Amino acid sequence: MEKQWNEQYDVVVVGSGAGGLTAALTARLQGLSVIVIEKTALFGGSTSKSGGTIWIPNNLYLEEAGVKDTYEHAKTYLDTTVGDRVPDALKKAYLRKGPEMVKYLHENTEHFRWEYTPRYSDYYPESPGGLASGRAVEAQLFDLRKLGDDIKHLRTSGLPTKGMVLKSSEFHKVNMIMRTWIGKTKAVKVGMRLIRTLISGYKPTTLGEAAVARLYTSLKEAGGEVWLQTPFKDLIYENNQVTGVIAERDGMEINIQARHGVIFASGGFSHNQELREKYLPKPTNTEWTLSAEKQTGDVIAAGVKLGGQLDLMDKVWGTPTSAPPGAPAFMPVAERATPGLIIVNSNGERYINESVPYHEFVDQMYENNNEQSSTIPSWMIFDKRVKSRYLVFGIMPLQQLPKEWFETDYVKKADTIEELARKINVPPEKLAATISRFNTFAAKGSDEDFQRGESAYDRYYGDPTLNNPNLAPLDKAPYYAIPIYPGDIGTKGGLVIDESARVITKDGAPITGLYATGNCTASVMGETYPGPGATIGASMVFGYAAAMDIAENARKKSSRSPKVTMTV
Repeated sequence: MEKQWNEQYDVVVVGSGAGGLTAALTARLQGLSVIVIEKTALFGGSTSKSGGTIWIPNNLYLEEAGVKDTYEHAKTYLDTTVGDRVPDALKKAYLRKGPEMVKYLHENTEHFRWEYTPRYSDYYPESPGGLASGRAVEAQLFDLRKLGDDIKHLRTSGLPTKGMVLKSSEFHKVNMIMRTWIGKTKAVKVGMRLIRTLISGYKPTTLGEAAVARLYTSLKEAGGEVWLQTPFKDLIYENNQVTGVIAERDGMEINIQARHGVIFASGGFSHNQELREKYLPKPTNTEWTLSAEKQTGDVIAAGVKLGGQLDLMDKVWGTPTSAPPGAPAFMPVAERATPGLIIVNSNGERYINESVPYHEFVDQMYENNNEQSSTIPSWMIFDKRVKSRYLVFGIMPLQQLPKEWFETDYVKKADTIEELARKINVPPEKLAATISRFNTFAAKGSDEDFQRGESAYDRYYGDPTLNNPNLAPLDKAPYYAIPIYPGDIGTKGGLVIDESARVITKDGAPITGLYATGNCTASVMGETYPGPGATIGASMVFGYAAAMDIAENARKKSSRSPKVTMTV
């Protein structure tokens, strides 16, 4: 009996983050009809909540900016950082198809426009193949008026910026507003942008919101469709291949045919506590994740049901997080590089270079967590000097920390180190000794315990007016403490894919008609995180690879059978 289809498309994409939108846009540009189904009421996924940076070596925007990079140089770096944790063919595909994807979408759309983020270094710039100048590019400013009525469906970042719109390349400069002339100049520029927004209809956005808005607008202009509040339920598998999906729309289950392929791009399982308990290091909590809601692993389970292979299920794109009262969890990136700020365990001791890349920080939190010295939570300790000089959790230097933070006891405050130690239940003498030792290092300009400030990555968010941009004394009362937990921006384990993004079974064969990209897959980055935007970049690259493979196969089918059509 022939399957009854409620809707029919060449390609069905599950998930509306950067990977899903890139896959759908590429498929549409290749002449295929495409539908994106999204579980939530907002499009953008975790990409919208991110910095919107992509790490794709040797791409045209880097070349335009004069960044010297080559395939061989980038391959050396991936071999050094990722190693043999993932197949070599996957790394090669990423490095070759990444620049190809950037060029293709740049040349074939009006809105795919990015720019180099100067000196935002690779996360391990001193490693062979690493670049201190960085390979990060970010979406250019985008005027949200171009979204029309769809603006109300765009997932927003939720950053506490009070209406200010900052590019990634601007943030670390604005953070130095009290310290450098370029910080003051950049802050004025950002302020003028805000004034323009307030007195005109201009609606600029940056970071992940801009990345998503640019991809979404390009897709809509190419004739692609996006259905919100349409959760994926299951795959339809017939005659040894995936032929469509079952989804829920307006309270009804519908069958959507995918004539040439289904692409999973719906994120991992960060919001599934049961799966977190099963696979991830403990303790773990859905409240610590920064990923978009309802990422519960639905598509991973569907792929496994068809024999899909799993890998890296115990890994996350880790980041330390902290959740202020009444607000989503916050990701302290620049804060950890701030001179005069340290992070300690339950014994009041430092256990890490606070400025290391965020995924490495989380790995170290778990490795150093034990009965004698708990690191969950850890405590971020800073003083009046830090508060008066730098941004803290989005709060400007001259702004007071929110009253609610103190009333709920989220932030601890004290006039002495010993009093602060008692408030966070760590040995006063240990914390005092730790800070005294740290202050000695600050005076010398050299962190003898953890080498903070020696890497170009450390220094990016540091204070350039200091001999060591990441070291300054911690000795000006009052003192503050904020709890830090091992969070994530998404899980990074899931279905194993090949270089064309086809989902692979345990015996190494592809599941015909099923592709995947992003955080529902086992990441090409393995157990590490080579540079800013490696997660979004990989999701986009393999979304592109999936769509291109589907398009090529569709053309082959079309040449063999006049019954197969491609919609332009």
